[in-house]
Amino acid sequence: MSRKIDQILVIDVEATCWQGKPPPGQESEIIEIGVCLLDCVSHSAVKTESILVKPERSTVSEFCTELTTLTQEQVDQGMSFAQACERLQKRYLSHQRVWASYGEYDKNQFQKQCQFFGVEYPFDSRHINVKTWFALAHSLPKEVGMLKALFLLKLSLQGTHHRGVDDAANIGRILSQLLWSQDRRFNRYLD
Repeated sequence: MSRKIDQILVIDVEATCWQGKPPPGQESEIIEIGVCLLDCVSHSAVKTESILVKPERSTVSEFCTELTTLTQEQVDQGMSFAQACERLQKRYLSHQRVWASYGEYDKNQFQKQCQFFGVEYPFDSRHINVKTWFALAHSLPKEVGMLKALFLLKLSLQGTHHRGVDDAANIGRILSQLLWSQDRRFNRYLD
């Protein structure tokens, strides 16, 4: 299987959550996989998608709906986690592409859920932590959240914060700026 570096798959997940601890017998699980396919040459989004996932071990709380805007009725129309992972592999070649997320949460959540459900991990081992790269690239004393990164780049939030598809697109915009800055530095050496 050849590895592809023409596009980066930016992922942001939303998961069931509660104001405090989960109710007995429930565990946080993915209910939306936000996808932004970023072209490595133009640094622009080629495609975005929201993949809704029907939870099997939890329900969507009122707090979760307030945070994400997703309701139980919406996610009940989603696909299984296994089908979502298969979609990532077939539609986005996720097992062959570099992928990125803002921090490690998304990666950890996928690993945990894949292990629990016995589903093949859908991603390549090459993962970009945009949160860490952003802090390093801008010599920040610590990592910052996505909203703060957008603010520092003088970019406004597009869409709804805590909706996977919108957050993936916004993370794609941050990653695009990082790639563009890297290209400028590299091209100075070629002149």
